Amino acid sequence: MDYGKPQAPGHYEAGEGCLTALIRIPVRIVVLVIVLPVRMVWDALAAGARAVDRSLLRPLGRALSRLFVTVVVAPAVWLYRAVLTPLGRALLWLAAAVLVWPWVALWRYVLVPVVRYGLVAPVAWLYRAVLTPLGRGLRRVYRDLLVPAARWIAAAAGRLLTALFVRPVAVLWRCVLVPLALAVGWLVDQLVVRPSVWVYRAVLTPLGHGVVRLLVLLARGIAAVARGLWAVAVWLVERLLVAPLVWFCRRVLVPVCRETVAAFGVAWRIAGHVSRAVGRAVAWLVWHLIGAPAVWIHRAVCTPVGHFLRDAVWAPARRAAVEVARTARAALRTARAAVARARRDAWRALVGGPGVPELREPGGAHARTLGSTTTVPRAAPEPEISSLGEQNAERG
Repeated sequence: MDYGKPQAPGHYEAGEGCLTALIRIPVRIVVLVIVLPVRMVWDALAAGARAVDRSLLRPLGRALSRLFVTVVVAPAVWLYRAVLTPLGRALLWLAAAVLVWPWVALWRYVLVPVVRYGLVAPVAWLYRAVLTPLGRGLRRVYRDLLVPAARWIAAAAGRLLTALFVRPVAVLWRCVLVPLALAVGWLVDQLVVRPSVWVYRAVLTPLGHGVVRLLVLLARGIAAVARGLWAVAVWLVERLLVAPLVWFCRRVLVPVCRETVAAFGVAWRIAGHVSRAVGRAVAWLVWHLIGAPAVWIHRAVCTPVGHFLRDAVWAPARRAAVEVARTARAALRTARAAVARARRDAWRALVGGPGVPELREPGGAHARTLGSTTTVPRAAPEPEISSLGEQNAERG
């Protein structure tokens, strides 16, 4: 441990002063008083939102989803599969039969034969039998007669133009224009170019160099004066404005803002602990005043009463209802059979005809007759009780 280096107190942070320690506790108390109601309201709203989401919104969303699937999606799928798909296929076939197939037949059996045999075949014959020999003859005439004649005429015209125009112009250029241009160029060089070069080198160049040096020296003096004035202005601004502002920000604003932000964080955490404690107390009171009695009533009263009603009232009523429904179905089948028999008898009495055998139990080839021990060869033994009797016994 270095005893020569000064040590800061434990509750101080690096760079803190007396102003920071002075404003820390009051600011945290004021911020806690301001933040605590907000944190409690926030926790209450968050707990209520979670409860509403868990107990209302999610079941409601699942119910709406199932309702939507049942009411909208399933009928739509059934409508698409049972109605729209066959209807679309029928409309597609009808459209093809009305709009596509006639045009295909017209194109395949009318237009194509007419164009092929009425237009293409004559044109092809005309091309092969007339135009091709005619073109070959014209090509031979052009190659054997017109091209040599054109070459000879072009050569003669070129020689004539050369003799009339090119040679006189060349003689004029070589003998007259070129010597005249050389003489004019020598005069211009002696009278204009050389004097101008001497004036530029001996007069204009030294004068321009002196003007440039004078302007450079003047610009350097102005720049030095401007730099001195700028340095003085910067020094004044730094000493009179920037340094006080920096000291105020560093010594006052930064500690106050840092302590305020830290106070908000500490107050938010303390308010969270207080809010959770209040919430636990309220939950404990609600449970012991409402929840526990409700659970006891459900377990000690509602559950035994429900079991008694289920075993003593609902189960016998359900069995009686099932028996009544079974008896009603049997009576309805008997009445339906009696009405059908009466209708057949009435029709036979009015119109006449062979008698209709009554409905009996279905019979089959038994291994032996009832009341007899005689067996039928190569017949599998069958029970003496009929299948209809077995069905009635099972229903009973």
